[in-house]
Amino acid sequence: MALITISGYPSSGKSIRATQIYDFLSSVSGPQLKVKVISDDDLAVDRASYDDSLQEKIARATLFSAITRHIARDTILIVDGMNYIKGFRYQLYCKAREAGVRVATVYVLATSDQCRKWNDERSDGKRYKPQTLDALIQRFEEPSSMVRWDAPLFTIPWDDSTPPLERISDAVTTGIVKPPNVGTQITPKAPTDALRTLEHTTNALVSSLMAAQAAGPLGGPMILTIDALEPSSNTSANESSVLRVRLILPHRALTLSELQRLKRQFVAARRKAVTLGSTEKGKVEWGEEGVGRAFAEFLEEGLGVAR
Repeated sequence: MALITISGYPSSGKSIRATQIYDFLSSVSGPQLKVKVISDDDLAVDRASYDDSLQEKIARATLFSAITRHIARDTILIVDGMNYIKGFRYQLYCKAREAGVRVATVYVLATSDQCRKWNDERSDGKRYKPQTLDALIQRFEEPSSMVRWDAPLFTIPWDDSTPPLERISDAVTTGIVKPPNVGTQITPKAPTDALRTLEHTTNALVSSLMAAQAAGPLGGPMILTIDALEPSSNTSANESSVLRVRLILPHRALTLSELQRLKRQFVAARRKAVTLGSTEKGKVEWGEEGVGRAFAEFLEEGLGVAR
């Protein structure tokens, strides 16, 4: 459903705002919609983790892993943390787009002096060291409504007694869900027998071409018949064991070296697609029929024949 990122100085009252948002959304949401808050306290991340840069990276990784586990289209997930690095907020934005959920950022605004005062007054064991607090405030990268990963942005001053809860609710329940872009799409993986299918189909097609040429001159449209693999993950027991491939050939003799060169180029591109899941021309078909059709089109292009 949505990912709400809370951002602000340490000890600025972010958890109070997260609780207000959670209570409001829980009261207006139906039973089919879950509302959940994730914070450092929930993940047992100690405030001392921010004293050291390495430990802080581990803490952020722990938070991101928890978000990845809980983000879903039936859940409004509230991330209660400083989230003070814009690169990390962008990472959360990409994860939300990948999951197909809405996003919103809530910036809890408080002065640095006020945060220092509140931090000094804490008696719950969650106090930051003064030098750590100052360093975090200095490194804080303020959210901006001008960048897509922070929008829509709701800024709530620390002394605001009427936060815009209804507007936040509207944004995360009726706002636009941005589709995943190329960078956030999950790439489909090739089946385990993709290379076997690729080698068998291309070798069989080259052999069939040379056999047909030995029987008589070639040229124009024709249909080649090759033996298919035994039923595997790409074929069922009811499918035919013969594969028919249609292609158009030039009106000249073809050499084996020419066909082998084109085959090597085609196989090299498809081998790369086994790890990438796509080619320059788009989605890859891994079955024998798809490989045969793609190889036939590649041969036509390489031999200078237009369909």
